[in-house]
Amino acid sequence: MGMGRKKDREKQQDLWMAASEIVATPAHVYYERLNHILCVEKFDQRAEAMCRKYYKSPSGRPSIAPGTYFRMMMLGYFEGIGSERGIAWRAADSLSFRKFLGYDLSEATPDHSTVSRTRRLYSVETHQAIMQWVLKLLRKHGMARGQTVCVDGTTLQANASMKSLLRRETGIGYGEYLGELAAAEGIENPTKEQLARLDRKRKKKTSNEEWINANDPSARITRMKDGRTKLAYKAEHAVDLVDGAVLAVTIQPGDRGDTASYVETLEAAQREAVEAHRGGIEEVVMDKGYHSNAVLVDLAARKMRSYVPEPERGPRKWIGKATEQRCVYANRRRVRAPRSKRLQKLRGELCERSFAHCYETGGMRRVHLRGAENVLKRVLVHTAAFNIGLLLRKLTGWGKPMAGSGLKKAGFWLRRMILRCARRLWKRREHIWTVRSRIFMGLPCRRAVPGGLANRLAGA
Repeated sequence: MGMGRKKDREKQQDLWMAASEIVATPAHVYYERLNHILCVEKFDQRAEAMCRKYYKSPSGRPSIAPGTYFRMMMLGYFEGIGSERGIAWRAADSLSFRKFLGYDLSEATPDHSTVSRTRRLYSVETHQAIMQWVLKLLRKHGMARGQTVCVDGTTLQANASMKSLLRRETGIGYGEYLGELAAAEGIENPTKEQLARLDRKRKKKTSNEEWINANDPSARITRMKDGRTKLAYKAEHAVDLVDGAVLAVTIQPGDRGDTASYVETLEAAQREAVEAHRGGIEEVVMDKGYHSNAVLVDLAARKMRSYVPEPERGPRKWIGKATEQRCVYANRRRVRAPRSKRLQKLRGELCERSFAHCYETGGMRRVHLRGAENVLKRVLVHTAAFNIGLLLRKLTGWGKPMAGSGLKKAGFWLRRMILRCARRLWKRREHIWTVRSRIFMGLPCRRAVPGGLANRLAGA
């Protein structure tokens, strides 16, 4: 067979081409199954009913169908694309994504400006309704019962720079502020080294009470997980500890403490748990950052058993705090029980897994939107896609589109490990029979024999 060569001249494209001549690629198996579930549950009709109030007139620029918009946002989770511009580009480039969204080759997919306009058009309540619909679908398949719930939070880097901070009272930038401090110290025309030296001497350089970012006023100065100081938001999840479904997610200021942020998340999770069974949430598992007298008293008032590890605080004084003492001691007794260790292990597994899938592999660790409302919209659809992935994993064994390749690799290594073990067992069997024969004939054994095996064979 001869080797083909690339021609130098460009091939002239035909003016007309039959549809049967177009090379069609098979759709992705995962997205076909996902589309099948959405179609069976009439997702598009329900989304259109939710969003009908946003469309007043039949005239104007053609818009995206609501079901198509939410599918595009789900693609951001499944493919790990954080920006709407990237989602729009991948939707236009991939044939399998076109089939998933319902676009032919002759149709133009929505650009990023249309996606952004649609996201601003739909309210937060509409995005929450989509997540509630997904949770209802999970409950239909026996998931997301919500009797034992874990609450935990993580930080998301905002789409704002620390270099753009402004003083709240004067509105001047950070460099101008340092120049005023240098002038107050008697330094005229300070250099960068002098300003840096002056900046190092100050205490509490960046405080949310003194500084704000004009591009994203909702972002707060926060210390990230890796120790860096960035403008960030706080995403808090309430996760069911039976199957790992996210019952509720909230976006809050990055500097808000755990003991103040849990209330909103827990109430949202309780509303979903009541839909599954009348008792609602019975047990709440948290890490030691949530431990405080007020939190434990509040959970006891809600008739929820708490499992919150207590940090080292030394001797406590309970004079005039009988209620707080009773709740703290009851929580301490539960934490020391074996059940608490099992629940804390599930918390580290399932809750952290939701963070990893939604923000690390989901591409949302650094948000590409500004404003807490816009970030919450993206996170709600991201979390809804995560819950749909749990349902697909239960029904088909695939939780994400790339899980198939992972299963193939796992199967390859499993077969290789089985063959290796069988080969070793066969060699060991040959070795044992060779040693037994030589001992029976009274010949010396040159091969190494496992410990105690020669004595057992000789005695036999």
